[in-house]
Parts: sequence; structure tokens; C-alpha cells
Amino acid sequence: MTNSEHQSEHIVLIGAGIMSATLGILLKELNPRFHISIYERLDQIAAESSDAWNNAGTGHSAFCELNYTPQDEKGQVDIKKAIKIASNFELSKAFWSYLVKADYFADPEAFINNTPHISFVWGAGNVAFLKARYTALQAHPLFAGMEYSEDPAVLKTWMPLVMEGRDATEKVAATKVDIGTDINFGNLARVLFKHLTSLPNVHLHLLHEVRDLEKQEDDTWQLKIKNLQHDEKIFVKADFVFIGAGGGALPLLDKSDIEEARGYGGFPVSGQWLVCNNESIIAEHNVKVYGKASVGAPPMSVPHLDTRLIDGKKALLFGPFAGFTTKFLKNGSYFDLPLSIELDNFIPMLSAGWNNLALTRYLIQQATLSHADRIKALREYYPHAKADDWELAIAGQRVQVIKKDEEEGGVLEFGTEIIHAADGSLAALLGASPGASTSVAIMLEILEKCFAKKMQSSVWQKRLKKMIPLYGKAFKGNEKRWLELRKYNNSVLHLND
Repeated sequence: MTNSEHQSEHIVLIGAGIMSATLGILLKELNPRFHISIYERLDQIAAESSDAWNNAGTGHSAFCELNYTPQDEKGQVDIKKAIKIASNFELSKAFWSYLVKADYFADPEAFINNTPHISFVWGAGNVAFLKARYTALQAHPLFAGMEYSEDPAVLKTWMPLVMEGRDATEKVAATKVDIGTDINFGNLARVLFKHLTSLPNVHLHLLHEVRDLEKQEDDTWQLKIKNLQHDEKIFVKADFVFIGAGGGALPLLDKSDIEEARGYGGFPVSGQWLVCNNESIIAEHNVKVYGKASVGAPPMSVPHLDTRLIDGKKALLFGPFAGFTTKFLKNGSYFDLPLSIELDNFIPMLSAGWNNLALTRYLIQQATLSHADRIKALREYYPHAKADDWELAIAGQRVQVIKKDEEEGGVLEFGTEIIHAADGSLAALLGASPGASTSVAIMLEILEKCFAKKMQSSVWQKRLKKMIPLYGKAFKGNEKRWLELRKYNNSVLHLND
């Protein structure tokens, strides 16, 4: 055992979702002597962004998500982001496979299952784009199994609900990847926390809200926490703080007063699903069908007709429909947005709003939709949909990141953003998609930024490569090993069927 392992640093994780669970297990695997405390403001684990009803449940690997492959004015499709996301998802599967093989949990089917991923478009321009996307992607080994068809008869075998009743003269196309997945991130987080809290010196505190945090002269952090159950204040000292509180991360990051957080703001977007209540229709659809987002829509609002497995029961959802809100969390306050506006982020937020008027118009339009309007949107993907077979359900909140920009004043970011203190004592996670699917890659990046010296040690490197065999290995030049890893991961996670 190295000298570094004799250190018993206190680590605080804010938020009991998939990100904190992943980081907590990685840290305990790398140094079992770490003391870890998790503080969650709600009375249960993974009840916000990680909850199955509050996210798409898609194992984001860029198989079907068209927004990960933008097309330029010359018609060229850029697949760099798609390759990165697909590679990062394999790192997540590798980590989960390690935990299964180590008997940390027994049944991967409790959170991950095979569900083919389909991209579906109509109209000559969209069909041309999808074909160009397919041509670019299928040449890469990670997407070699992708199928493409414009034949309605073939497409009907892939997705009967989508094709039945469709205009025979309409030009349509789809791609399909059979090794796509559906993931219940709420169940995954609960599985991870069950193992994490069984380890020595790990404590989970529900109904505890972190109200403030302040850097101390000895370079530690003091957190002011309210025990909501007993209405009492407590103070906790930490060597490292991770703010993984979903939309609630931004206000806490601002209170940290670190220089790196200046200029950041957030734009909250709410979500809603149409949920099918007809069991016979649910039984007919066994895939995830993703389309193209409307003009001005945020990436999280890409429409999809989506088979899900939630609480052990098959479900069929369509959406999400977006709406404007001033809450940063589903269980948040309507004052979240106005209270987040300060001098350092006022200009970036104002500029981002001005530069994204199409998004504002889109959200206003979405907020005024009637049930009939939503059914009309559904019928673009399921022509025979009946209004009585679908009910509206509220999904989660997402806070799109706004950050300062020298040229535009402020820009709206749609990905996942890591902000960390220069000394590595604090890190926070902002943003949304692809988020949970690439949680392992995101947490590895936090470790590299905040535990840089430890990450270079031979002990940590050895343990990392035991958990994630291709950690630090680029896909290019290691294609055979990456594909072998995928095959192994799929076998361990019961995805081959």
C-alpha cells in the first residue's frame, strides 16, 4: 500500500444521482481509505434527473441521435462527436461490466436491456441527409452494423406502428442498429449506491440540503447544510467537493465563488411525455425511433417514439415536449432562474437569449400546446394514434448552460460542461445530453482534473485499467481491442440477445 492510501481525505458528493454514484465508486476503488459523504435534498435516491420518467432512458451511443452528426452547407456530415460519444458509452459499459464480474451487483437486466435504435426521416432533403450520415458512420468500426433502407416494406418490419397508415408516396428512410440499449438510470444509480454505501466510511444523508459552501484558509471547504427532517443546521468540512446536483448545481457553483465559475448562467427547460395506456399498442413497438428536432428546438427535445422498461414494466412514450419554466429542478423553486442572475453572468445570459430567439419562440409554442396538438405531433410518427390511448406525464427539468463568449457575449451550450477549481478541490457538472450515458468518461475527466497527481501514480493507473481496460487508449490504432471490449461488455451485461 502506498503512502497516498494512508490518507483519509473527506470527499463530499452533492446530489444522489448517477453522477455522484459513479464518482463515489471510482474513488473508493482507487483509494478505499477515502471518507465519502453524500448529501441529497430529497427523501430518496435518483429522484430528479436520473429518475426513469425524467430522462430519455437511451443508452446514448450516437446510433440514432441525429443532432450528434451535424451537416454543413456543402452536405458533409461531421461524425467526430458521434465517434466520441460511442467510445465513451463503451467506457461506461466496461465499468458496469467490471462491477458485475466483481459481484458488486448481480443482475444487469435490472437497469440495461437491448433495444434497437432507429433514426427515421421523411422528405427528400432529410432522406438525403440520413443517407449521407449512414455512409459516413457505417465506414467506422463502431457503427459497422448499421442498416439503411428506403423500402417501406423493410421499414414496416422494423417499426410497424410508424409505417402503418403512412402515405405510400411519401419518401422515407431509416437506419437501424440492433445493439442499441434502453437504460433505467434511476435503477442503475440505486444499484451503485447500494454497493457504495456498503463500503467502510461511506455515508448517505437524505433530506439534507447544502445551502452554502466556503473555501477555508487551510484550502478545505466548509459546507453549510440543513437537515430538512429535523430542521437543524450542520457544518461539514471537506477536502474535495463534487456538485452533481443536476439543475441545482449552478446556484451552488455560484456560491463557491471560484474564479472558474464566473460568467456561467443557465436556461431551464421543462419536459413532458405522452405515455401510452393501451397494452396491445405497447406490445407492438420494440424499438427506439428518433427523428429530427424542430427548428429552434434544444437537442433534448428531439422527438422519439420510445420503448422503455420502467419499474420492471414495458412502457411506450412519445416526446419529449418542452416548456418554459423558471425552476432549475423538478422539485425546485420558481425563483431559481431570477436568483441565478448576477453581474458576472447578466451579459452572457442576455446575449444568449438574444441570439436564441428561435428557442424562445419554440418554448412558447410548446407551452401552449393542447392535447390535440400533441397527438397531431405523435401522428407524424404513429399515423393511427388515438387520443384516448395517450396520457400526459411530466418529465424532468434540464438547465442548458450559458457561458460567456468574447465574440457573442454569451452562448448557449447543449452538452455537458465540467467546471473545476484551479487547485482541484471542487468540481461541478452542468448541462444535459449525453450526460448519464457517458457518466464514466465524465467522471474520469473530473479525476484527471482534480486528482491529477494521484491519477499518474502506478497504483491508480493499474486499478483504473482493471476497471476500464482501454482507459487512456484512443480508438484509432486500437480498433480490434475496442471491438473485442464491446463484445465482452455486451456478453457480461446480457446484451447479446
